[in-house]
Amino acid sequence: MKNKFESLRPLIRTRQLDETIQFYETVLGFRLGEKNEDWGWAALFRGDVEIMLARPNDHLPFEKPVFTGSFYILVSDVEALWQEVKDKATVVYPIESFEWGMREFAICDNNGYMLQFGQDIPVSGKCE
Repeated sequence: MKNKFESLRPLIRTRQLDETIQFYETVLGFRLGEKNEDWGWAALFRGDVEIMLARPNDHLPFEKPVFTGSFYILVSDVEALWQEVKDKATVVYPIESFEWGMREFAICDNNGYMLQFGQDIPVSGKCE
């Protein structure tokens, strides 16, 4: 393929725009980059990660936040992040090391979207 994909910016729908901004700022350390009240939209940043938020619109029906997957964010120090957020959010599963070479945990944001955070770790028993 000749066309290179450059980034992914998830957009999550929420009726609680201000509360969601506050969650991502205070619990996860994101900063608000842009907000447009008329559009019901905001963009949050932390490092190279951007998450956009938007109020529901007329194009799609919206009863409640629904997403069948999770947002998986790679971080440089998953242990430190775990210590920062474990008591500030609903924990889906606590920090754990997995045999496939990831140390990770998962929480839910204030809307119920699952956020996973992981860091590569050496896999034991593998020949180099």
